Amino acid sequence: MRFRRSGALGAHANSAVSDFASRIDGHSAEVAERAAQVIVVAVRVLRLPTAILGALSVPFIVATLVLGQAADGVASILILGAGLAMAVVNALFWIRRRSLLQAVDDPASLATELAIMITMTDKVEETRGVLTQITGGAGWGVLRRLRGIWHGTQMTGRWIDQIGDLPRARYFGPPRLGTTITISVAALWLIPISMVVAFFAVIGTVAGSF
Repeated sequence: MRFRRSGALGAHANSAVSDFASRIDGHSAEVAERAAQVIVVAVRVLRLPTAILGALSVPFIVATLVLGQAADGVASILILGAGLAMAVVNALFWIRRRSLLQAVDDPASLATELAIMITMTDKVEETRGVLTQITGGAGWGVLRRLRGIWHGTQMTGRWIDQIGDLPRARYFGPPRLGTTITISVAALWLIPISMVVAFFAVIGTVAGSF
């Protein structure tokens, strides 16, 4: 596995990751492989549901933006502002969804990175235990359970920085896993919110035209 970064910082990161990779023990490799299998299945199961989740609010966001352009004065500014805010949330969801799908497109590489992630911490047993406990559940249940288990685990800022050098595994450890859940919840709430905003945008635009 190769990690590319520019300059001396990139060389240092690659060297550090390679060093951790050489210290992977057999038990950690086995745990990482099982965890990777569960994570890959969970993310792939969510491919269609997440696509539907992200798409449901799009028509209302587009309608809000169109109505904002048609409105006048303060109403136009407020409607466009709301539409742009919703568009940003939706875009963040699609970006994170794509990142997760790319993270699991090579299960073997993901397993290797998860094993490296275990080795990166000074609490190898604790980290192995976290990954071992996710074997039950499917779909969002796996990600939520993993986040909950990580929540009770004390990881140093140095470890969090180091996991950023793992392009696949970093999405399944703190803090990115928590961010993924937060973005997903926001996207879920965006559906009813976008409907309500679009409805009021229609009212505001019609009222402003008289």
